[in-house]
Amino acid sequence: MPELQCRHYKMSQIIEHSGFVHQINGKHIKVQILQESACSGCHAKGACTAADMADKFIDVESDDAGLKIGQNVIIYGQSSMGLLAVLLSFVIPFLLILFTLFILKDKIDNEAISGSIALGTLLPYFLILSFFNKKLKSKLKFYIKRKESFNDDVSV
Repeated sequence: MPELQCRHYKMSQIIEHSGFVHQINGKHIKVQILQESACSGCHAKGACTAADMADKFIDVESDDAGLKIGQNVIIYGQSSMGLLAVLLSFVIPFLLILFTLFILKDKIDNEAISGSIALGTLLPYFLILSFFNKKLKSKLKFYIKRKESFNDDVSV
């Protein structure tokens, strides 16, 4: 049986979203993007409650003085940034709750108390995480580029 190969598939190392400049405050720029769920483009989305779209605001720091409010831009960042964010905000807290419940199941008979204690472990976790806010902001950073500059490279 031949081995399945896909030579043209390469996972992108960059996360990109197109949006527009909503607010400029010195070097701090607030970009509005439209976040769509995977099923928002489905033909049956009118009959389904799972399809959703929402405006999100992303703060970006930039020295580009040529940006104007309402201008179309692309914000981008490393895909590893998204993986780190998911790890810190979902995976580690889930494992922390699971580990705590596993330890407490034999020590405490009341499930409501052990569940409350397990959920309570999230408070110190997120408090400790907030102490590393500056370091995380430097790692979880989006960059901005004017949308027109991407079309300059295309020759017709």
